[in-house]
Amino acid sequence: MRVLPRIAWRLMRETNLRLLALFLRQCAWGGLRAVHAFTHRVARGEFFPAFVFISVTNACSLRCQGCWVTQTKPPVELPVETVSALIEACSRRHSRFFGIMGGEPLLYRGLFDLLARHRDCYFQLFTNGMMLTDEVAGRFRALGNVTPLVSIEGLGRTSDERRGGTNVYGRALEGLAACRRQGLITGVASSVCASNIAEVASEAFVRDMIGRGVQYLWYYIYRPVGASPSPQLALTDEQVRALRRFILDARARMPMLIVDAYWDDRGRAVCPAAMGISHHVNPWGDIEPCPPLQFAAEKAGNGNDFGTAVTRSAFLGATRALMTATSRGCILLEHPAELAAHLERSGARDTSGRGTGLAELRSLPQCASHHQPGCELPERTFFYRFAKKHWFFGFGAYG
Repeated sequence: MRVLPRIAWRLMRETNLRLLALFLRQCAWGGLRAVHAFTHRVARGEFFPAFVFISVTNACSLRCQGCWVTQTKPPVELPVETVSALIEACSRRHSRFFGIMGGEPLLYRGLFDLLARHRDCYFQLFTNGMMLTDEVAGRFRALGNVTPLVSIEGLGRTSDERRGGTNVYGRALEGLAACRRQGLITGVASSVCASNIAEVASEAFVRDMIGRGVQYLWYYIYRPVGASPSPQLALTDEQVRALRRFILDARARMPMLIVDAYWDDRGRAVCPAAMGISHHVNPWGDIEPCPPLQFAAEKAGNGNDFGTAVTRSAFLGATRALMTATSRGCILLEHPAELAAHLERSGARDTSGRGTGLAELRSLPQCASHHQPGCELPERTFFYRFAKKHWFFGFGAYG
């Protein structure tokens, strides 16, 4: 049996059919419409993201290596009214898919009210899984417009070292079990680094996640940022290529959706922020190019229209231009010093909450990225070629 029918069979057999119908209508079909609207805006020179990531709080129960979030006492939270206004501004432009991040978003007091207000939108909740109980999973099932994305950064000891906690892997698995009992469409995210690549980018890991009812895996490339960047964990060129080969092989053989945000259908490197297809709003309301690039010139909230702020932002436009001019890959990894110089020239605010963003960038070594000309590996299957062209990439940002 081909992989796509096996994925469809798993979705129908293992998830609640009402939730699956909502996912197909609001996330899959809605995502296509959002990207269609995005391409029309770009054609007329207007950049407004198809997908928006919102960090609703800086509170968290873990202390991860390479985390860019600055925790404070008391925690900072985006007011529910501010987030709602942002979502409504996006909905008017046919962008109805949101990544809800933190910190840990399950610590955000207004979370369920927010999700219930916007039943016509779809939300991906980035969670460490420590608070993902049967009660929480049951509330997600009742809402129907959310998919939990549980972060797993390795097995056993590796996970504890990466996340700064105890029994983190075991507790995340308990969260996955709760989601499975409620029939949720659940994903697992892994930030692949030198210490965990052998564990998470493996057939054994994928098969184990399939056995635990996980419907999709999302692989990220580790970026050494934040107060504790740990650059020794950055992947080498060969490890990045190995990750790409593994993803292609897993997509061809495993009944699991495998997601990345780094390569287009032809295997060329891309950056979503450089294309303007996604941006990030932090817990202070600052509008940033992407979550780990913590600089901004505009804010959401306080009466500001999010759509106007994004489309007219000289800072976002200049940053996109720099990104596309320097590399198809990640400017944070490849050109941190050049990025720091640009940010200083732009006069953008340091939105890290630490006040040390420029110094951190200047101190970062150059690291391997997914932009490796001559080593491109195209997608092997029609489904992923179609998805990359029509859901994610292929918009001519690089000329």
